[in-house]
Amino acid sequence: MTARAKPADAVRLSWVDRAPAAVQPFLRLARFDRPIGFWLLFWPCAFGLALAAVGTQAGIGRLLWYGALFAVGAIAMRAAGCVWNDITDRDIDAQVARTRGRPIPSGAVSVRGAALFMAALLLIGLAVLLQFNIFAVALGFASMVPVAIYPFMKRITHWPQAVLGIAFNWGALMGWAAVYGNLTPAPWLLFCGCVLWTIGYDTVYAHQDKEDDAVVGVKSTALLFGRATKPLLWLFYGGAIACWVAACLMVRTHQAAYLGLALMALQLASQIMRVKLDDANSCLAVFRSNRDAGAILFFSLLAGAALERSVMDQFTF
Repeated sequence: MTARAKPADAVRLSWVDRAPAAVQPFLRLARFDRPIGFWLLFWPCAFGLALAAVGTQAGIGRLLWYGALFAVGAIAMRAAGCVWNDITDRDIDAQVARTRGRPIPSGAVSVRGAALFMAALLLIGLAVLLQFNIFAVALGFASMVPVAIYPFMKRITHWPQAVLGIAFNWGALMGWAAVYGNLTPAPWLLFCGCVLWTIGYDTVYAHQDKEDDAVVGVKSTALLFGRATKPLLWLFYGGAIACWVAACLMVRTHQAAYLGLALMALQLASQIMRVKLDDANSCLAVFRSNRDAGAILFFSLLAGAALERSVMDQFTF
C-alpha cells in the first residue's frame, strides 16, 4: 500500500511505514498504525483489575502479571476484530472515502490472506485467555458474540455504537473475574459506565463519516442524533461518571478515587465543549483524546485501591 493509499486517520510516519513492504498491508489491516484502539480495548481490562484490587488479597506480582496478559490479549484481539470488521465491510469500505484505502478494498490483502491472519491472532488471544481461571475463560468466550455481530449492526440499527461498547468493554468484567472468579454488581456498574463512555466517543468518531454513511446506507448514532449529539453526549458521559462512582462506592475504595473521577468528568466535559462535529479532524482529535481519559480513570481507580490497601494494612496484625 502506498503512502497515498493510507487511511486518513492513520498515524503518519509510524513504525509500520518502516516495516518490510510485504508485511505492511497486514500491519495496517490490524491497525498497528492506529494504536488508539489497542488502548481503548486495554483500559477496561485495567479498570476491572484496579477495581478488584481494592478488597483482594492478591499480591502485586499477580496483578501485574494479569495486566501484562491483558495487554497482550488486547493487542491480539483488537487486531483480530479489525480484520474481521474489514472482511465483512469490504464492499462498504470501498465506497467510503476514509476507508477505501484499507488493505482489503484496495487489493493489498486478499480475503483468504486476511482470514488466515485473523486465525493466527485468535490463537494468540486463546493462549492468553487460557492463563486465567475457568470462570474468566468462559466469560472470555462469551465476549466473542458481540465481537462477531458488531460489523453487521450498522446495516440493521442506528445503534452499532452500543454493540461496540459491549464488545470493547467486556474487559472490565474480565479484569474483575480474573481476580475473583465471579461477578458482583460492582464490575457490572463499571462495565455499564464504560459502555456509555464508548457510545459517546464512538458517536464523535462516526461524525467523520456521516455524509458517506448516509449515501451508502450505513447507520450510526451520529446520523440518528444529528444536531442533538452534544446534548446527548452530556447524558452519556454523565451516566458513565455516575456508574463509575457507584462502582467505587460498592467496593468502598479510598476517597482519592473520587478526586480522579472529578478529573475524568472535566476531561469528558472538555471533549464535548471543544469538538466540532462537522470537522473530521476535530472529531478524530477528540476521539483520540480518550486514550488520555482512560489513563485518568485507571490511575484514579489504582490510587483508590493502593491507598485503601495501605490503610487496611495499618489495621492488620
